[in-house]
Amino acid sequence: MEQDKHQILFVDDEPNVLKAIERMLRGMRQEWEMHFITDPRLALALLERQSFQVVVSDMRMPQMDGSQLLAEVMRRHPHTVRIILSGHSDPETSVEALPVTHQMLAKPCDPQTLRSTLERALALEQFLQGETPLKALISRLETLPSLPALYQRIVQELQSPDSSLKRVAAIVAEDPAMAAKLLQLVNSAFFGLRRHISNLEQAVGLLGLDTLRALVLTAQIFSQFEGTRTFPIDALWRHSTLVGVLARRIMEFEGGNDQQLNDALLGGLLHDIGKLILAANLPNIYVKVPQLAQQEQLSLVAAETRLLGAAHPAVGAYLLGLWGLPLELVEAVAFHHRPRENQFQGLSALTAVHAANALSHEFSLDIRLSTPTALDYDYLQTLGLAERVEDWRVICRKMLT
Repeated sequence: MEQDKHQILFVDDEPNVLKAIERMLRGMRQEWEMHFITDPRLALALLERQSFQVVVSDMRMPQMDGSQLLAEVMRRHPHTVRIILSGHSDPETSVEALPVTHQMLAKPCDPQTLRSTLERALALEQFLQGETPLKALISRLETLPSLPALYQRIVQELQSPDSSLKRVAAIVAEDPAMAAKLLQLVNSAFFGLRRHISNLEQAVGLLGLDTLRALVLTAQIFSQFEGTRTFPIDALWRHSTLVGVLARRIMEFEGGNDQQLNDALLGGLLHDIGKLILAANLPNIYVKVPQLAQQEQLSLVAAETRLLGAAHPAVGAYLLGLWGLPLELVEAVAFHHRPRENQFQGLSALTAVHAANALSHEFSLDIRLSTPTALDYDYLQTLGLAERVEDWRVICRKMLT
């Protein structure tokens, strides 16, 4: 076994399927060490002897189904990326697997989709190279939430050739709490609508499907952490919503296209998701972070690093990467405090989220969440945008008055 290669384990009770996957990924043998096993019990035994970055499992297997296998992988090896590759599309099967899988791919899966999914999962190593503090921290976490089921259903509906706003609205309506949260957001000052909206289908039409997906994903993520009593989750929700909307406005002001506008919005909404993960999993330690930041006038990132060995941007980026969200979003979350550390030096969701986060503290600072975040003018200068900051400040302030 070559230790410098990425280790990937494929589990499927059908040998022909495993042979097809092996042929499909033959071109990656110089970079990946791939193991193919038909018995999930033997797969678990191998995992005890050898470390794997990714496990890809079939859903339906006679000895142990995919959800049972990945539940054991999650319990014993929490840092391993877990992917379901299933030919079964019934909703019950999907719901059963969601709590234990990071991503779900449908059989038959074309080679490029499978390869790109694995490449993106392995790219998370940039946050976990070697025995880093973040790797140690991730291994201590009890919960890395799965991609919300409601969001996945909406994405599937939107990918259908005959998708409709009515069916999307009907999916949202199945979750009364989500429907109420969506209508609350639509009617907030953030979205600047001139009339009160009380109909979900109308709300979906006015917001647009990309914005809807961003809001559903964020609201469902926050709802997963509502039991975190030691953390001001409502305040973080307001802050994240504000940053998302301001980031979108900044990108719009800079002439961004529709995809860039949506990436800026979603990047802002999710930029602090790492705080939720840390607060939910390490509540007794994380409750001390804002106290330390305030007492010693540290940034939140510095206080997290001192107490935990790693900070919320990397934790959040790691989770979004597990979910297979676009690299631009992962980078916006990973580098929103330190944008110069990102290799890509151009206008991006990161630019908008970094600026929006800093400006949001000027407009509405909540000391329970963090100390103020300063704009990185050197970074903005390299992009030729430093002189735009005052314009951003003006347009953002107008949105709040």
